[in-house]
Amino acid sequence: MGEIEVNYGSTLPTESLKVIAESVGIGNLSDDAAKEISDSATYRLKLVLQESKKFMMHSNRCKLLPSDIDNALKVFGIEPIYGFHAKDHIPFRYASGGGRELHFIDDKDIDLIEFVNAPLAKLPLEISIRCHWLAIDGIQPTVPENPPSVSKDVQKLECVDPLNKLKKPIDKEVSGRPSTGKAQKLRNVETVHVKQLATHELSVEQQLYYKEITEACVGSDESRRAEALQSLASDPGLHEMLPRMCTFIAEGVKVNVVQNNLALLIYLMRMVKALLDNPALYLEKYLHEIIPSVVTCVVSKQLCMRPEIDNHWALRDFASRLMAQICKMFNTPTNNVQTRITRVFTNATNSDKTALPSVYGALEGLAELGTETIKVFVIPRVRMISDRLDSPEVTQNNVDRISGNQIKHLLCVIF
Repeated sequence: MGEIEVNYGSTLPTESLKVIAESVGIGNLSDDAAKEISDSATYRLKLVLQESKKFMMHSNRCKLLPSDIDNALKVFGIEPIYGFHAKDHIPFRYASGGGRELHFIDDKDIDLIEFVNAPLAKLPLEISIRCHWLAIDGIQPTVPENPPSVSKDVQKLECVDPLNKLKKPIDKEVSGRPSTGKAQKLRNVETVHVKQLATHELSVEQQLYYKEITEACVGSDESRRAEALQSLASDPGLHEMLPRMCTFIAEGVKVNVVQNNLALLIYLMRMVKALLDNPALYLEKYLHEIIPSVVTCVVSKQLCMRPEIDNHWALRDFASRLMAQICKMFNTPTNNVQTRITRVFTNATNSDKTALPSVYGALEGLAELGTETIKVFVIPRVRMISDRLDSPEVTQNNVDRISGNQIKHLLCVIF
């Protein structure tokens, strides 16, 4: 720094310096020496305060803190003053007596008994390390720790505009070159875009995962099935296998409805639920396979070998909730999914030839779609359904009688 006049404003009084000198064992300090020390100390103090103000201003504060002074001392290579730093204003109390004045901090009394009897603080969790593969041979594995290779927004864009993935920027003509000749004639002809074939080839690891996950979901091991469903509901990289998963569910429902295999139908519906709950998947492109499978489990005439004993009503209830979830997630003014599903269920309740288990499923499906659907499509048909349930044909047949009781119980729950 250059020679700057700093002898302005307040300076440390020489009397204070003489008292400080006497406290450290230096007596009879001359006035000239005290003045020189005072000027030097004042100069150094102003430098520290100026540097402290810089820290305060760079911190966007209007209040100077002790930490600003400590940081300024560090800048000048001086050991900072260690002590108590209070975030708030420290209230001082005044006391006088015996010709002396004293300012002190009113400390709060601490009850040692309360301090000793206080419960111990919880121990922090132990530090642990979990390893996972970031990439294998340059390919990112689809594990929950890695981000999905294709986000849900991209999947939705591909569903809305399938040609978006095939669009490529057209090379512009090089400026300055005349566009004549054969090239110009070809440009004048109508261009035909050929759609590329989507092979959807899976890697060996993905094929192994698909095989294991499908076997586990329809297998007899409940713990393994729970792990597989959890994987379907949380893994972010399943979009490449999603077409095969949906086809597996659709074909499985077709086969097991014919064979009246209730257990496998429940397992397949649980797979649908897991895929719907996966936040990284967008299933609108595969609704043409999922919706018929779910509707089949709702309104099928027979879903089990022993309809008078087996609890196929739980499957119809679960599938109805899935159908309501699908309508809530994917219904748009373009596809009108909820309107079409409502029409299917309504047609099942209107016909007198519809089996009573199917009527139960249709009523449950309409009830899951909301109160407005109940008011418009269920209440006007209660009298017709009630008359059918009281007919001799229903009361004499054991299966129909059980179905009628289930329908009556359902209507009581709805209303």
